[in-house]
Amino acid sequence: MDRRKVCIFMVLWAMVHLSSPGQGLRALRRTTGGRRGSGLTGQDANGVPLRRSKRGWMWNQFFLLEEYTGSDLQYVGKLHSDSDRGDGSVKYVLTGEGAGTLFKIDEKSGDIHATKRLDREEKAFYILHAKAVNRFTNEALEGESEFIIKIHDINDNEPRFTKDPYMARVPEMSDIGTSVIQVTAIDADDATYGNSAKVVYSILEGQPYFSVDPETGLIKTALPGMDREVKENYQVVIQAKDMAGQMGGLSGTTTVSITLSDVNDNPPRFTKTLYEFRVPESIELGSAVGVIRAMDVDIGQNAEMDYRIIGSDGPGMFEITTNRSTQEGVILLRKPLDYERKRQYSLRVQVENVHINPRFYSKGPFRDEATIKIIVEDVDEPPVFERASYVMEVKEDAPKNTAIGSVSASDPDDKNSLVRYTIDRRTDMDRVFNIHAGNGSVFILRELDREENAWHNITVIATEFSKCTNPRQISRVPVYVRVLDVNDNPPTFANNYETFVCENAKANQVIRTVGATDPDAPLGGHRFFFSLAQEAAGKANFSVRDNKNNTASILTRRNSYSTLQKSVYHVPVVISDGEFPMQSSTSTLTIRVCTCDREGNMKACNAEALTARAGLSTGALVAILLCVIILLMIVVLFAALRRQRKKEPLIISKEDVRDNVVSYNDEGGGEEDTQAFDIGTLRNPEAIEDSKQRRDIVPEAFYPPIRRPVLPPTRDNNGDVRDFINQRLQDNDSDPTAPPYDSLATYAYEGNGSVAESLSSLESVTTESDQDYNYLSEWGPRFKKLADLYGGDDSDRDS
Repeated sequence: MDRRKVCIFMVLWAMVHLSSPGQGLRALRRTTGGRRGSGLTGQDANGVPLRRSKRGWMWNQFFLLEEYTGSDLQYVGKLHSDSDRGDGSVKYVLTGEGAGTLFKIDEKSGDIHATKRLDREEKAFYILHAKAVNRFTNEALEGESEFIIKIHDINDNEPRFTKDPYMARVPEMSDIGTSVIQVTAIDADDATYGNSAKVVYSILEGQPYFSVDPETGLIKTALPGMDREVKENYQVVIQAKDMAGQMGGLSGTTTVSITLSDVNDNPPRFTKTLYEFRVPESIELGSAVGVIRAMDVDIGQNAEMDYRIIGSDGPGMFEITTNRSTQEGVILLRKPLDYERKRQYSLRVQVENVHINPRFYSKGPFRDEATIKIIVEDVDEPPVFERASYVMEVKEDAPKNTAIGSVSASDPDDKNSLVRYTIDRRTDMDRVFNIHAGNGSVFILRELDREENAWHNITVIATEFSKCTNPRQISRVPVYVRVLDVNDNPPTFANNYETFVCENAKANQVIRTVGATDPDAPLGGHRFFFSLAQEAAGKANFSVRDNKNNTASILTRRNSYSTLQKSVYHVPVVISDGEFPMQSSTSTLTIRVCTCDREGNMKACNAEALTARAGLSTGALVAILLCVIILLMIVVLFAALRRQRKKEPLIISKEDVRDNVVSYNDEGGGEEDTQAFDIGTLRNPEAIEDSKQRRDIVPEAFYPPIRRPVLPPTRDNNGDVRDFINQRLQDNDSDPTAPPYDSLATYAYEGNGSVAESLSSLESVTTESDQDYNYLSEWGPRFKKLADLYGGDDSDRDS
């Protein structure tokens, strides 16, 4: 039926094109120089020949249906020349695309046939050239004509989607008609011819949730209120059918996987209205007390929540934070817990979504509330001191065992255990302080000296005293002890003052200003008083003037001084403080008489003065000289003792027998090394050469060798060893260079033979007939195998 429709369509198309003479001439006519030319004839779809009666025409287009399934060759058309008289002299030749392979021409009749099935989707038309030639001379009877063979399309390709499957997402709770995704199908048939390529879309699976536009392939939502929490994924099957969806059209399908994306349409909800947690009172600050979690069926950022405390009977005791990875509320401790003060806390907590969608405000508030109950558990706590630290004061002249203060600690638990006090001896290595174990009174064990140590830092330990108490429940507190000053040190000169006075000095001339120092530290500061000692006041050559500022001036009391009378003066100065009790001391100022110029600058002093200025007195010089002399005497005595020391004799007594062991650390290169050591002597004592020199004696050039009598040989098995030892003994006895005491000589000579003889299996082969191995059977089961091999009779071995 379809093929009949195609043929009718081709006839109508030919009639339309041939009904216009002007266009047909331009398209089909071929001029031949004014004479009547040849024509190209063909057939329409019904096989009716198409001819022009007056002129020779040539078709420049042929039409051929694709996918021909007949058994005969498909007829295309016919070439004919006016020069063809029917006598067989005209030969038709076809060239161009597919000539000879796809298309064949009958050389005599000019009929053209297609040899293969053609597919328009592979190639839509073919351009060929035809000409008529003389069969015998190959002379062209007509010029070459070009024509086209077009392939008529049939509906042989189904629509194909560009993807399979499609993936799409659409928000949940979307309105009807919300676009989801557009699908596209392509038909390879000719879109300009008929409806073979006109595609119509329809939905096969996925109703009533989705719909598809039949022309554009746009998929839309078709049902309101689709909830992701109810169903998240949908599989939609879309069909594309050509021939405008009419019956008999070809179709293709694809699958569209549609996922509902989440929106925040659900509020968070606590799983319980009351949460209860138990925590010990010793929990550290910042620790987690408990974790709560609200459930939200949404996902991603739509499920993000914030927790906060909206009410508490312990303000500032707790706070709650949100763990973003788990969306949990973590309750943290901000202030220390005390079971004895408060044993239970109640919190009101609220949770709320972070990202709220205004579309769903109508569903109610996106928050929830719950109550949290926190119970504090009692813990055995260490004693607690009343203060964080203690400061105590004691005067430095306080006698030992004086109480200087006390500390106090108590057990915070309900049992109120007794507390014992001790001092951490690592902070009181000198054992200066002690403490009463019961009442915490601190007292000193010895007198203190502020000038030695003004502050003492000790640590007091408080320990619970109970049978059920953990001995590690202890507390520590620092105690700072300040030693108060008392006036127990006299003032002295601030320096070791020395000065000089000129011979031409004037009376009441200030020659030196001195100051004082005192290790004590009175609260009001130091106040020193200076005066001349009472014993020197009557005959004093100098006077002391107190300057009222803790300094004093030394003044002359006459006009001149002479080195001939006295070169050095010692002025005693009494220094006292103003504290109670008053302390005083006498310090001596040394004044030397020197020659000065008119301006008062020192020019020269006597030898005693110079020595004193240098800082070395005569007594010091004498002491140094004596030390040098003593050191020299010691050195001389030590050298004399070394020279007089006698050399010890080699043998102190007859009982002293010493061995002379000579060690040679020469390993050698083995038996093949003949350069290092000749071991031939050990192998055979008869091979000893007289010319060999021993290493432990003087060369024979100074002491000629002594001839030794040769002992007659014996038949003893060890005779060669005895001869070797005797020979060595004679060498040592006749050696004039040998030491006077015995010398131990070790010889590693084994001898020529052995009672066990050789154990070599190679040698035993030659002497097998002389051996009797029957004794092997007496050695037990371990040697049974050897006894079987060697202990048999001679007849057994021969056989």
